[in-house]
Amino acid sequence: MNAATLPLRPPVETVDTTRRIPGNKGIWVGITCEFVEFLVLFIVYFVARAHFPEAFEQGADRLSRLAGTIITLLMISSSFCIACSVTTMRRGERRQSLYWLIGGLLLALGYPLAKYLEISWNLAHGINGESGIFFTVYYYLTFNHLVHATWGILGILWVLARHLAGGYSADDHAGLEALASYWHATDLIWLVIFPFFYVLA
Repeated sequence: MNAATLPLRPPVETVDTTRRIPGNKGIWVGITCEFVEFLVLFIVYFVARAHFPEAFEQGADRLSRLAGTIITLLMISSSFCIACSVTTMRRGERRQSLYWLIGGLLLALGYPLAKYLEISWNLAHGINGESGIFFTVYYYLTFNHLVHATWGILGILWVLARHLAGGYSADDHAGLEALASYWHATDLIWLVIFPFFYVLA
């Protein structure tokens, strides 16, 4: 059998197995700083809880679990939409990616609105930062998280503006990935805050 009679083999497809961190190094420095900040705040939480267990048990019963649950659902849903925006952009589906990002923004905007309504409810029921150690820690952690979420919302607006201007493609969408990484990190922190104050305390 000579070379001319050998059966032809289909070309072997090469698979890119290169692993990379989504986004960029700058956003991961920011995420690391965010985690370190909240790690310190969680230590403060546990120290305060260890010294004032009754205040934490009684304080949780006075908070609106409905408000905490709504915020949780908004954060998770928004993160899901932004993850879908990244996934569809990777497939080159720019229009679908844009729609998912707009959906993520609208859900994200529901968070500060829900927080405003929750605080209004708290104040109407005599719950403020001077109502006891539990509420001092509660306001400090949740306000800090709201600040980080606000930065995230501003980031979504910036990425949306770039998306509308055609700034991302299937081959170049690191900014969209960076946003998603930051928003998922902020979402993860809320998923820790929620049980600490609304469920387990």
